[in-house]
Amino acid sequence: MTPERKRSLSIAGHRTSVSLEDEFWEALKEIAAGEGRSLATLIAEIDTARGNINLSAALRLHALAHYRKLAGARG
Repeated sequence: MTPERKRSLSIAGHRTSVSLEDEFWEALKEIAAGEGRSLATLIAEIDTARGNINLSAALRLHALAHYRKLAGARG
């Protein structure tokens, strides 16, 4: 796994930065593409639903839940 990489982005009109490993950035891009939406839209939706969890953790947990669901569907 690679070290965390910080990226700046805009969510709901405000700038923020998020640190994630490259593997999680790639996973989130794949998830967004598979759902036919942009990475920014996916991140904004996760941000809205995250409650008290920090955004980096919420993004990692979203990716984990997505791939667990796929693994469960396969058998």
